[in-house]
Amino acid sequence: MLEKLLYTEYGRDIANRIINGYGSRYTTVRINNLHNTDVIKELNANSIKYKNVSWYDKAIIIENDEKIKELDIYKNGDIYLQSLSSMLPPLILNPQENEQILDMTAAPGSKTSEIAALANNEVMITAVEKNKKRLERLKYNLDKLGVKKCQVIQADARHLDDYYSFDKILLDAPCSGSGTLENSNDFDEELYKRINLVQKELIEKAVKLLKVGGELVYSTCSILQAENEDIINYILDKYSNIELLDIDKVEYKGIELLPSPIKESMKVLPSKYYEGFFVCKLKKIN
Repeated sequence: MLEKLLYTEYGRDIANRIINGYGSRYTTVRINNLHNTDVIKELNANSIKYKNVSWYDKAIIIENDEKIKELDIYKNGDIYLQSLSSMLPPLILNPQENEQILDMTAAPGSKTSEIAALANNEVMITAVEKNKKRLERLKYNLDKLGVKKCQVIQADARHLDDYYSFDKILLDAPCSGSGTLENSNDFDEELYKRINLVQKELIEKAVKLLKVGGELVYSTCSILQAENEDIINYILDKYSNIELLDIDKVEYKGIELLPSPIKESMKVLPSKYYEGFFVCKLKKIN
């Protein structure tokens, strides 16, 4: 089914590029600036070959990852294994000191901890996760990475009380994962068919919890329109006080993007360096 969807949405040439982009990817890590370790010195000392990433000085591509998990810098949380595409939503959210920020589906903590790091632990984060096992993993990672000022809540974010109010919200919505597959045959058709309602309910709740003037980043690791642009158009049609913000793609030069009917968004092409990913930024204007 996935290949049929890709051919329908993108045409044969681009769909084939997507399918060829599935498979194994280079290991990538984020340097955790909440710790003071000289990570580059440690990588060099352990003969780890790596490449820098032009758009983020904390992102590194590891070219020989055989022993990366054996190093103290990994065990101590000085680096965190995270896909390059996954690093984009917190960067686009652009957290600032003293803001109140909600991470609606926070486990395992990749983006939550990046939000804290981007603001030097000077933001108040509310991190929500409904699954108890994943919640424990979230807590573990946040503690390991040195995240402060973070309230962790076990709840379904769709049912958060409306008395909450946030300057910025990250909704990395559950999805089919169509951008991250090892093989197109791994696509879960049933999940794809039923996840749409959850995505709509989550983004509606996000709009209700967002302060006037606040910003919302919606992201998925899917590259299918029903989980991305259709959700954004749904919320824009329903709420007249929500507007699109343009993502400055020049700032992320070197990332290959897929065409999208929402030109303000980013839709990342799957490749040996990047997972397929969608990111869009919205603002509550009144």
